[in-house]
Amino acid sequence: MDGAEDDGRIKADGGLPEQTAALQALYDAGGSIVFFGGAGVSTESGIPDFRSKDGLYNQKWKFPPEVILSRSFFNVAPAEFYRFYREKLIVRGVKPNAAHIALERMEAAGTLSAVVTQNIDGLHQAAGSKTVYELHGSTLRNFCMECGARYSINFIAKSAGAPNGIPICKKCGGIVKPDVVLYEESLDGACMDGAIRAISRADMLIIGGTSLTVYPAAGLIDYFRGDRLVLINKTATPTDSRATLAIHDSIGAVLGALTI
Repeated sequence: MDGAEDDGRIKADGGLPEQTAALQALYDAGGSIVFFGGAGVSTESGIPDFRSKDGLYNQKWKFPPEVILSRSFFNVAPAEFYRFYREKLIVRGVKPNAAHIALERMEAAGTLSAVVTQNIDGLHQAAGSKTVYELHGSTLRNFCMECGARYSINFIAKSAGAPNGIPICKKCGGIVKPDVVLYEESLDGACMDGAIRAISRADMLIIGGTSLTVYPAAGLIDYFRGDRLVLINKTATPTDSRATLAIHDSIGAVLGALTI
C-alpha cells in the first residue's frame, strides 16, 4: 500500500487486496462509523437500480418512470402507478448480500453506529441491522391515506385483483399508499434529523453504492465532520477528490473482505 499523500488522501492502486488493506487500516483506527448507501448496495442482491443502462429510467413505459413515481401522477392515475409499482418496485426472493451482512457485523461489534440508506427494500433490516435511517421510506410499509391503518407489502401485491388494481383500506375504504417518498414529496423530517445527527457525530463515514447525485440525500455528506471519508462505488463520483480513500469496486467484495 502506498503511503498517504500530502493532502491526506490514501493511494491504493494495486487492486482489491491493496484497497481492502487501506480500508482496514482506516477501520482499525477506531471511533464511530456511519455507512451511507445507495442503489449499488442492493443491485448486488439482484435489485435493479434506476439510472444505469439497464435501470428503470432506461426502460420503455407509457410514461417515464420518474413521472409515474411522482405524487401528482399518483393522485391522478393511481391505477397506472400501481401497475408499474407492483411490477418494478415489489421484489421477491432477494436476500441480503455481503455488504449488508458486513454492516450488521460492524454494528454488532459496536463500531458502526448507524446505516443511512436511500434504498426502500428493507435488506439492511433483513440482515439484522438495527439503527437504519431509510431516507426514501420502505416498500415493506404501507398505510391508508384516510385512517392511517397499516398494511403489508403482500397486501399491495395481492391488490392487483382489486378494481383497477388500486389497494383499498379494509377499514375505511381509503386508498392505501406505500410508505415510499415519491417525487414532489419531502423527505421525512425525523428520519433526516436522525441521519444528520449520526453523520455529524461520526469519526468515519463510508459511502457506498451511490453516485451522490440525488438531492437532498447527497447533501448529507456536508454534515460530516470526521477525519476519514471512504467512497466505494463501481464508477467514479464527483466527490472522489474529497475522500480519504476512494475504491472503484464491488461494495460487497470490499466490505466482505474486512476483518471486523
